[in-house]
Amino acid sequence: MRAALISLSLAIAANGLWAPTSSNDQLPFDVVPEGFNVDLRQMRLVQFAESESPVWISELEKVKEVIKGLSTKGPKENLQKFTSFRTRYYRSDTGRESQLWLLSKIQEVTAKNASPAIKQLISINEFPHSWGQNSILVKIAGSNKTEEGGVIISAHQDSTNMWPFLPAPGADDDGSGTVTILEAYRGLISSNFTPKEDVWFHWYSAEEGGLLGSQAVASDFKARGVPIKAQIQYDMTAWVKKGTREEVGVITDFVDPSLTNFIKTLIDKYLSIPYVETKCGYACSDHASWSKAGYRSAFSIESSFENSNHYIHSTK
Repeated sequence: MRAALISLSLAIAANGLWAPTSSNDQLPFDVVPEGFNVDLRQMRLVQFAESESPVWISELEKVKEVIKGLSTKGPKENLQKFTSFRTRYYRSDTGRESQLWLLSKIQEVTAKNASPAIKQLISINEFPHSWGQNSILVKIAGSNKTEEGGVIISAHQDSTNMWPFLPAPGADDDGSGTVTILEAYRGLISSNFTPKEDVWFHWYSAEEGGLLGSQAVASDFKARGVPIKAQIQYDMTAWVKKGTREEVGVITDFVDPSLTNFIKTLIDKYLSIPYVETKCGYACSDHASWSKAGYRSAFSIESSFENSNHYIHSTK
């Protein structure tokens, strides 16, 4: 749930809906990237469901309502199914089958949790790739778009073994990120969230093949001039190494420094566990594709890199 909370906070912050935990808890302006609203005490007229009357609430109350709706039940059930595919290797038949299951699950979550008005804002599309397993792009359309653009919350759906055609359940890498950003998406739409700017949820194919899916998507966005103010990747979000504390790893290389500092601030405000700065040492996940394309990106992982799960790319 750590990733889901950060995802929600980033999406809400990008749309002027982020709030502190007390009236004295204003964000320092030097940690807020350009394009993020920090009018933290503003009251809004909010309708949480079509069957309810609109009410005036503060930003803090609105954020609490969204976070209160999160659950671990759905992610656990979805991860159990997602890891039941023999492998999600991007060139395999089961890699395609797992992608189609994920697509159907996203559609199901949308149908069950979004109001008719919110459904009108949502588009769910496959981004086709020649290898068969497509990336999945979901957009909640903004109501008051500017040139600054929206935000992307992402994970990668594929898995691999050291030998590609051996079993690869990929529970942590990156089944964990896949199901937690899906829960963040469910939390937003079930709260009747209507963004000012576009909010995207991306599930990339072929990360394990060399960031192939995200590179294709980022290149397409750049070629079409799609404005994006921030992208954050969640790759491996569930493992806690025995004998270590629970923490959130914040990657500091191949990322945008101002956005990364903002992510650390969100962790401080909304999570009860600390963050730790860490480095991959290389372009280790899909955030690097967005950095390469000229967009601001960040990357959050389950721990410091040295304490992360070393059983990935295996059957464990």
